[in-house]
Amino acid sequence: MVEAFIRNKNYSLVCVFWFVLSFGFLQAQEQKSIQNIEKVYLHTDRSTYFMGEDLWYKAYNVRASNNQLFDNSNILYVELISSDSKMIARNKTNLEMGLGHGDFQLVDSIKVKPGKYQLRAYTNWNRNFGDDFVFKKEIEVIDVFESHDKSKTTKNISVVTTNSKKEAIKQNTFKVDFFPEGGSLLENVSSVVGFKAVDVNGNPIEIKGEIYDSSNEFVTAFESVHDGMGKFQMLPMEGKTYYAKIKSLFRKELDIKLPKILKQGYLISFKTVKGRNIVSINTNQATLAQNPNPSLTLVCKAKRIQYLETTQTLTETTLSFELPKDKAPEGISQITLFDNNNKPQSERLIYIGKEHDLEVELETDKETYEPNEKAIINVSSKSKEGIAKSASFSLSVTDANGVEDKDFDTNICSYYLMESDIRGKVYHPGYYFDTTNPKRLEHLDNLLLTQGWRDFVWKITPKANETINYKAEKGITISGRVKQLFADKPLVGNNLTLALMSKKNRNIFNTVTDSIGRFQFENLLFSGKTNMYLNTRDEKGKFRGEIVLDSIEESPIPVVLKKESIDVIPTKNLVTENVLKKFTAFAVKPENVLKEVTITASSKIKNDMVANYGNYGIADNSFVADEYTHLFTTIYELIQQKIPGVINLSDNSVRFTRYDEPPIFIVNDRVIQSYEISSWIDIIQPSDVLKIDAITGAQATLFFGEEGGGGIIAIYTKPNTGNKAKKDPLQSIRKEIDGFYNARVFYSPDPQKPDVELGNKTAVRNTIYWNPYVHPDKTGNVTVNYYNTKVETKVKVALEGITGSGIPVVKTMYYTIKNNQ
Repeated sequence: MVEAFIRNKNYSLVCVFWFVLSFGFLQAQEQKSIQNIEKVYLHTDRSTYFMGEDLWYKAYNVRASNNQLFDNSNILYVELISSDSKMIARNKTNLEMGLGHGDFQLVDSIKVKPGKYQLRAYTNWNRNFGDDFVFKKEIEVIDVFESHDKSKTTKNISVVTTNSKKEAIKQNTFKVDFFPEGGSLLENVSSVVGFKAVDVNGNPIEIKGEIYDSSNEFVTAFESVHDGMGKFQMLPMEGKTYYAKIKSLFRKELDIKLPKILKQGYLISFKTVKGRNIVSINTNQATLAQNPNPSLTLVCKAKRIQYLETTQTLTETTLSFELPKDKAPEGISQITLFDNNNKPQSERLIYIGKEHDLEVELETDKETYEPNEKAIINVSSKSKEGIAKSASFSLSVTDANGVEDKDFDTNICSYYLMESDIRGKVYHPGYYFDTTNPKRLEHLDNLLLTQGWRDFVWKITPKANETINYKAEKGITISGRVKQLFADKPLVGNNLTLALMSKKNRNIFNTVTDSIGRFQFENLLFSGKTNMYLNTRDEKGKFRGEIVLDSIEESPIPVVLKKESIDVIPTKNLVTENVLKKFTAFAVKPENVLKEVTITASSKIKNDMVANYGNYGIADNSFVADEYTHLFTTIYELIQQKIPGVINLSDNSVRFTRYDEPPIFIVNDRVIQSYEISSWIDIIQPSDVLKIDAITGAQATLFFGEEGGGGIIAIYTKPNTGNKAKKDPLQSIRKEIDGFYNARVFYSPDPQKPDVELGNKTAVRNTIYWNPYVHPDKTGNVTVNYYNTKVETKVKVALEGITGSGIPVVKTMYYTIKNNQ
């Protein structure tokens, strides 16, 4: 039942408001259709790894509107991206009923070095809805031996005194932003103002402050309550401006002006009173005098789906009502107020929590185990009355390495219920979903007041373009067209035969070109490196025509990562030291951890070729071809995506953004004249590229004088291709293509059947057990078992997953490995 509150206590008006609001809700439900938008989440075994280890992941793909597993796309692209925005590995993960799994080997052979990486995942269908629907997670890779050597060197260099540290901090500036609830401050309307304080690196800092008006009269005091955030209430008076005096430990005092105050307008406010969610529409007398009895429309959306709409006539300065919990979806809701011209006036993000009839339990058969002893873990998923609840979980068991702090990183609850619905990076998102914390919802509201704040920018921003440009992929598609030789006339009714051959499978498919000469083999399911053989014949069985093949995959989403400073975290240093200790104790040496890969002859030739090219000085930027280069459609697309500061022009050419003149092109050390561009550059295939160098500034003019003012783009191709691409295929095509990634199975050692080669490594490994598919049976129970390591340590057991009804679940517990002899 919807309940309304209005200042004049008019009973009949309350009843009318209740009726209109209820009707608006029903109408919204009938008129709005739910879009098939997907959201992807990856549960990884950890977020910090050491060189030579494996990263394991479980993928959950849900319908955004209800978080239920969604069998829409069957291909998930999972990418590992380095801090310099280079994609170093990509898995084509097979999704079945919204679930999939895979892994990456964090070894030097795929150019993994110590540092921070982004793990990224998306479907082709996701790309229709923008970057907000691409899953991203930060991981870190550490070389335990290198880190130890560096720490010894640092200790020998100098010791920084406490006073020096304070002075260093004092020199650093910090930033505080203020966010009026609803978007603006309004004269003579009491408002809540959220604030957020961060240091120069964007990390939260704690602050205290006071608000003063333009007459330097004290108004109110405020103080951050969690991660640099908090809120205060104030009544902006007519003709006044306001500023804040802010203090932070060891930092200089700041004076900051509060946002400009509007003379007229409308604002939304939200608060929870005894468990009831109260939404208010507020204005001032000046607004009502200018526009008596305004007609305002309130719209509530969750995950882009509208679930409430009501239009009201505002006769007083405040109108309040209760937002019914049973109608609002769980998670983030967006409440927007529109005037009678359908122009947005105010907006607020809120969080709606729900009580669920669900009890998930995670327990071990013991609290303490002997080294190498078998551990048994029981998982149950039931209602409060003991009825089984279907769910899919993934389970990670890891060595805590001396750190037992609460893990507040991203988890499946924080991602599906919060992070995926607000912009920007959330610091310690798991904190807001720690049910043992009584302050979490209050602090979550502060986050939404600040990071979820809307100002005048959103009032004029056009709606996102949701044109469907990308199809949901049920499998791999191989398509193209067949045309006449030496002409562009399509061949209709030509027969095509496709053979896919690998070590394990051989499949043959047939089709016929349509009325415009096109063909398509849809929803193919095959794994690993596969040889493709494709040919075309006419109706008499003779080879005839030319096959023009479409790109088998879309080019990856461009990568642009912001460079962030790396903070020294004491707990991470402790973990590194403890890992080194156990490696030392069990005689695990660097060569046993960091797997080396032998370079094949063909790779050596490629490296030699790249080294020998480049006679025009030191390149400002270089790109060396990798296994994804062939995914690009044209040489210009490749250059624009891989060389910073280059734009792709409408005439299918490129130039540097800093210059008005076109660049000089060089192919294998041959300078290409402007009239030769079409015959030399346009036809270069990305798959034949070895390296691209970009040279600008003084180095370019040194070789070419004023003609080099537009910079130089030097392209080097593979041997035997020269400047030209290989001849276009005619009646047949042979090439190696990638199918679904063959996910490995986590190796769980058995002390009764020891493996000599893996002995020491498995004895000290940091992920003790990983199981991507922990599914309760018809009774709601499931049991898994594995053997512990030889190390005496504290072990973390982390369970994540989602129920059949779309409830995300996170459970964590610890146990001990200890030798009692």
